[in-house]
Amino acid sequence: MSLGRRGLLQVAAAVAALGGDAFAQRREPTQEDLLAFKATGQVTLLNFTDLHAQIVPIYFREPSANIGVGADRGLPPHIVGEKLLAAYKVGRNSVGAYALACADFEDLARTYGRLGGLDRLSTLIKAIRAERGNDKVLLLDGGDTWQGSYSALQTRGADMVKIINALKPDAMTGHWEFTYGQQRVQELIKQLEFPFLAGNVKDATWGDPVFQPSAVFQRGGLSIGVIGQAFPYTPIANPRYLVPDWEFGIDEDRIAANVEKLRNDKVDLVVLLSHNGFDVDRKLASRVKGIDVILTGHTHDALPMPVKVGDTLLVAAGSHGKFLARLDLEVRDRRIRNYEFRLIPVLSEIIDPDPDLTALVYEAREPYGDKLDKVLGRTEALLYRRGNFNGTFDDLICQALLAERDAEIALSPGFRWGSTLLPDQDITGDGLFNQTAITYPAAYRTEMTGAYLKQVLEDVADNLFNPDPYYQQGGDMVRAGGLAYTIAVDKPVGQRISDMTLLKTGQKIDAAKKYVVSGWASINEGTEGPPVYDVVARHIQRIQTVRLQPNRRVKVVVADDAGYLPG
Repeated sequence: MSLGRRGLLQVAAAVAALGGDAFAQRREPTQEDLLAFKATGQVTLLNFTDLHAQIVPIYFREPSANIGVGADRGLPPHIVGEKLLAAYKVGRNSVGAYALACADFEDLARTYGRLGGLDRLSTLIKAIRAERGNDKVLLLDGGDTWQGSYSALQTRGADMVKIINALKPDAMTGHWEFTYGQQRVQELIKQLEFPFLAGNVKDATWGDPVFQPSAVFQRGGLSIGVIGQAFPYTPIANPRYLVPDWEFGIDEDRIAANVEKLRNDKVDLVVLLSHNGFDVDRKLASRVKGIDVILTGHTHDALPMPVKVGDTLLVAAGSHGKFLARLDLEVRDRRIRNYEFRLIPVLSEIIDPDPDLTALVYEAREPYGDKLDKVLGRTEALLYRRGNFNGTFDDLICQALLAERDAEIALSPGFRWGSTLLPDQDITGDGLFNQTAITYPAAYRTEMTGAYLKQVLEDVADNLFNPDPYYQQGGDMVRAGGLAYTIAVDKPVGQRISDMTLLKTGQKIDAAKKYVVSGWASINEGTEGPPVYDVVARHIQRIQTVRLQPNRRVKVVVADDAGYLPG
């Protein structure tokens, strides 16, 4: 698989972007290694995104499948595992390999330890601000920040607002934030000490902007315009009833108008703080001129180098607090003339925690200690979520739905958030809620015809593999328990799913027959059922030890092996 000519031109700089030998070769770096950088130009952009309320260090395994389609086939971020390491010349068993890829994950996790933790992220941010000077640094939060943990769910995002305020970002945008409901979002935004930017959200009745679309900052003698772009498909991917009065969309024309306004106001640099997803932003960059940098989020991609589209740099800073992206820019005559970049892995065991942030993290979690620390069982398997088609934690959730809800087939959404558990780790309440903490958790039990089941799978597959990025909504394939099927990625809409088989009987799914199905995270208002975290907790407590292998019941047919490593 090839990176293509554009990517190959960047590979020579990739090892440097990872931090040189300390990252590309097998040796443990120091905090000084993480921060070592060739300061360049007048301004530093710092960026994190898709934190999903992970405020303490975690393990997080990157995907083994991330298939690109259409014009994006074979391009970053659609290369994974060993292919990614080879493409960017990252040494096997190195820190860079551990942070960026799924290869040898268990061994490397035990070698290098957990990543993330906001008290460690704060240490890096403060050090860079001290080195460059506050007047040269702009810190931007790409959204999906307030959701994904038990404490965030219980406080309805308030704990995250308080902690993020302490990091002193300059702006943020959003997506899962909206799942607390529009009234709560407005309440929390009033508590922010920085602007919430989302130029593509408008009032459903009058079309007026709901949020501030952009902001201008003075850094390093430059005027920098930042445009916020919230997730454009929020009312489709998440419950519409939570944001009934707001409309979302990619809204190219509005972005272009905001860019033009900023350019007319003589800004030196235009930054799009985006939660569109990488492929959407790659297409957007080719169509909307005048954007210098897109800080892209939503699809959780972590790339050791920016991707250049025309004159626009796309930066993908990963997820879950694993990375801090640093982009130094030299700007002359309102154009980027030179830049240096590093995707800094937040190695929790070698970074001195910021005591002020440690205290805030403790304050957020301490009231829920009994719930978070409660041991439900133990796993003998690696439990992870990421991958286009399967995740072992999702397999566990499906097993629980089948067993505890007396169902023939289980469906679990292809969410990309959720921490990883290593073999021989305890499964705690904390680990379970990191996979299930949402505001619409009902584990439903219903009947579906075979024809409707196929339609569900086809709809999700088209969301993932439509060759036009503007019709992709992010996320991964819905996970299925009790069901085997074949998916032909390159087929047209409605023709990708075949050979659907009920594992309980070994019989082909009958389009006219009804099957008992259990799932969770339905976007339909009024869905009934116990919270999924209670269902899964009960199942784990009953079986005590989780033993499972990666799900091999999904047969993937693809024109080539682009981005696909089974498992």
